[in-house]
Amino acid sequence: MKKLLLPLLLAAAGGAVAAPATVAELNKMAARYAPVELKADTSKLSAGDKKAIAKLIEAAKIVDVLQLRQRWSHNEALWAALQKDTTPLGKARLNYFWLNKGPWSILDGHDAFLPAQLAGIAIPAKKPEAGNFYPAGAGKEALEAWMNALPAADKEQAQWFFTTIRNDAEGKFKIVKYSDEYKAELEKLAALLREAAAATDNASLKKFLALRADAFLSNDYLASDFAWMDLDAPVDITIGPYETYNDELFGYKAAFEAYVNIRDQKETQKLDFFAKHMQELEDNLPLDAQYRNAKVGALAPMVVVNQVYGAGDGNMGVQTAAYNLPNDERIISQRGSKRVMLKNVQEAKFKSTLTPISKLVLKPADQKDLDFDSFFTHILAHEITHGLGPHLTKNGGKESTPRQDLKEAYSTIEEAKADITGLFALGYMMDKGQLKGTLGQGEAAERKLYTTFLASGFRTLHFGLTDSHARGMAIQMNYLLDKGGFISHGDGTFAVDFKKIKQAVIDLDREFLTIEATGDYARAKEMMVKYVVIRPDVQKALDKMKTVPNDIRPAFSTAKALLAK
Repeated sequence: MKKLLLPLLLAAAGGAVAAPATVAELNKMAARYAPVELKADTSKLSAGDKKAIAKLIEAAKIVDVLQLRQRWSHNEALWAALQKDTTPLGKARLNYFWLNKGPWSILDGHDAFLPAQLAGIAIPAKKPEAGNFYPAGAGKEALEAWMNALPAADKEQAQWFFTTIRNDAEGKFKIVKYSDEYKAELEKLAALLREAAAATDNASLKKFLALRADAFLSNDYLASDFAWMDLDAPVDITIGPYETYNDELFGYKAAFEAYVNIRDQKETQKLDFFAKHMQELEDNLPLDAQYRNAKVGALAPMVVVNQVYGAGDGNMGVQTAAYNLPNDERIISQRGSKRVMLKNVQEAKFKSTLTPISKLVLKPADQKDLDFDSFFTHILAHEITHGLGPHLTKNGGKESTPRQDLKEAYSTIEEAKADITGLFALGYMMDKGQLKGTLGQGEAAERKLYTTFLASGFRTLHFGLTDSHARGMAIQMNYLLDKGGFISHGDGTFAVDFKKIKQAVIDLDREFLTIEATGDYARAKEMMVKYVVIRPDVQKALDKMKTVPNDIRPAFSTAKALLAK
């Protein structure tokens, strides 16, 4: 989903770094991630749950290595070679390799930071778009032609989340299930999940772990995904292949990730009121009524957790503050999607990155409006609104999905749509007096909401435009500036025009939702070409942020303590 190689390269260390990087350069690049200790309260867990969570952390460590292989076919060999080099340079390389899960710097346009040859391994200057999901060197046009010539059922499998495409003995393309491609690792994962299921005394966790263990071996994740939607346990686990960002060729293939969490029941209960308004929000989206869902999927669960351990795609570069899964439209259409909020991660990001950024991009009078509750609640709204809007389309008279229609542009458009629809939803609910108990209402509450969103936009752009979230934010920032919702003072500081921001948000939201409803690939690409850029006034702000960490780098101290017992 990251097909466009855009001219960015924003890095707090000051632009793209020529490879191979020196020890000093590597340490400077790594310093863009502020070290934080992620802790979670385990005191209320039963003895069985403590045993279960330790097994799940072990399973997550397997996911870490499995995702390395998905990202690039030579990643594991390179990782092994780097571990043998105990020089200061070797240690710095290994440290930054693990942070990026490969030899390309995520914050520097996926540029290689290692030599072109290392330990007999040729390292491309840029991360291969196909990852390790398709045959090396296979062209996009050739793959598309092959897929389009397949019978419908086979084409669906070729484009499915949980298959790779390989060459057969004659050099022709063939479909390989994940259960076969990663058989050895998935057998180990299944065994650990069954051990965890045997240890826990929570029925819903037992059920999910047993079904997910079966799914690893059968390649059929549907039943376990439904069980994950129903998971109601102190130990909250997400493990398996989910997000498709690593497939930059088509955006089809899911990467393995794991989040081992402990539920924050008190905070979770505060969020229940959002579920009551899902259909109301859908019915009032700024979208032609013919494209709205007459019946949003059954109320989807929303949980707040504190992260204990992250792995694979769940611990690479910029850390996830919340996620909205599964991505399988069959489940979304029936049940919606589950939103998981990582509260301790969000708090660490707010303190380490957004607070110092706000002092650079906002005038002193506006800095007082930076608000953690607004930051936290907008992330929640972002995740909620992934489940709203179009999920099915008619393309050439055939039923399709926005993901299939928009191809590699989908990730950027969808992330931007969730951002701006989330902002629209909060504004709508604030106007209706539905947020009195959370964000409040009136002028003061609006100032906090929109000013925090503005500052947070620069936090996202600080990551660099290689990430779909940041590309989506570039669209929003530039569009809202053009519409006058945001104002540039010309000196690298910005403000909100509260007379124009609401209508500008509505107009932009309508554009995103209509693109998805109509599956308009050309319109999506046109929007990205126009807006996915860093304009001079925005660059002034970003230039001031060179000493501010781009993100956090968690140390999982609670996980370490659990494994030590």
